[in-house]
Amino acid sequence: MSAATFISAREAADLICDGDTVAISGNGAGMVSAEAIFAALEQRFLDTGHPRDMTLVHSLGLGDRDALGTNRFAHEGMLRKVIAGHFTWSPKIQQLIREEKIEAYCFPGGVVQQLLREIGAGRPGLFTHSGLGTFVDPRYDGGRCNQRSREELVELMHIDRREVLRYKPFRVDVGIIRGTYADTRGNISPEEEPIDMDIHTIALAAHNSGGRVLAEVRQVVEAGDLNPRCVRVPGIMVDAIIEDPEQQQFYGLNYDPSISGSRRAHVRQMTAAIPDKLERRIIARRAALELRSNASLNFGFGIPGGIFGVIAEQGTSDELWVSVEQGVHNGRMLDDRLFGAARNPEVIVSSVEQFDYYSGGGIDITFLGMGEADRFGNVNVSHLAGNLIGPGGFMEIAQNAKKVVFCGTFDAQSSKLSWTHGSLKVLQAGKVRKFVDHVERITFSADFARKHGQDVLYITERAVFRLASEGLELIEIAPGIEIERDILPFMEFRPSISAVGTMPVGVFA
Repeated sequence: MSAATFISAREAADLICDGDTVAISGNGAGMVSAEAIFAALEQRFLDTGHPRDMTLVHSLGLGDRDALGTNRFAHEGMLRKVIAGHFTWSPKIQQLIREEKIEAYCFPGGVVQQLLREIGAGRPGLFTHSGLGTFVDPRYDGGRCNQRSREELVELMHIDRREVLRYKPFRVDVGIIRGTYADTRGNISPEEEPIDMDIHTIALAAHNSGGRVLAEVRQVVEAGDLNPRCVRVPGIMVDAIIEDPEQQQFYGLNYDPSISGSRRAHVRQMTAAIPDKLERRIIARRAALELRSNASLNFGFGIPGGIFGVIAEQGTSDELWVSVEQGVHNGRMLDDRLFGAARNPEVIVSSVEQFDYYSGGGIDITFLGMGEADRFGNVNVSHLAGNLIGPGGFMEIAQNAKKVVFCGTFDAQSSKLSWTHGSLKVLQAGKVRKFVDHVERITFSADFARKHGQDVLYITERAVFRLASEGLELIEIAPGIEIERDILPFMEFRPSISAVGTMPVGVFA
């Protein structure tokens, strides 16, 4: 029989000790995030000062940019170290990192998940090409994100004359996961959650490290009640179950069966809006011209999310195969804080399996955000204006897709544009240049892309560039835009310029 016990969230928090390494599941605005346990853990620390000096491990970002998710752990003394793939949703963690209050190591989201799987399987770390040539490569920063972070958690190796990175294993003392249901034998089913994420991998790493697995669920049911196909974590791996009847599918949103895949919403109730802002609308429509029927497509967080509205407008969704790193395929993809989920999804697999598909080259075309790009074609989305953002799933996707379409505004902060009489006019340039001489950190390596024959575009509302042999080449400009007046003065380098076309007028309508 399973040895799982049924306890309160506070009793679960009492099981976590000073110095423990704690791996947690979760994504975005509360998806598979064990918020009741997080809240109890935070309250215990505020009341007693314990547990302290923990190491927090998570693959993708989770929180509400205020108090929930990983923000619950953002108290000085509570954490000693964080190993994660994304930080946008937790400004309080970001602040602790900036102020050198904690150690911080940032790895690709898929690497974190796959490393946990290797830890659980007892193997000597994760061997992969993911991260080569970027800031996680030990020839650069080795994933270290502030001066306080000095450990070497990744090393460069050569196997069969091929460069690979080895991400080193560590012990996981506690795994905190979430499902919808647990039965009285401890089996965990996430069947009504938007995604499965990495709950099995986390449980595997903690259990086989000799640690504890704590599982939060909405409801406990009788043994035998769960469909075996819906169980993702066997009860033999679970130590304690915490039932929270108030658990929500997302922060502030109750369970929607059309998002978990158990029901299908009527199509007229499903909306995806074209972006309101002119520049985002232009970028989305120009990027949508790169869509190809029956190709394996991926979309990243941020500006690429606007392409979903174009797809809905054109009614072409049935011709496309779309996936995101959280493991969701097709359906009407959700955006912004709900990014990673979909209404009427066709397939939901674990994000670990999804990253395996990506890192092996399964994507034909990906559409990703672009914080800044440099003269060589490198892109940075992970470290902006001195703040740690993290790549999430960006690295595995960008490094391995056959074609990469970066989507971002030409500049940032206070830019103003107008579209009148068939011309795009720049009324006011942005204060922040995004095409810089050298990016702050390399999240996408142009050298790696050239060596592996990737086709790479950089789409903005004002111009389109492509990755050429020596750097960026300008290939299109918007109607009404003049290169010497509207493009070059606002770049820190001069791109290659030869045959420059005009972006299709239909993009601006």
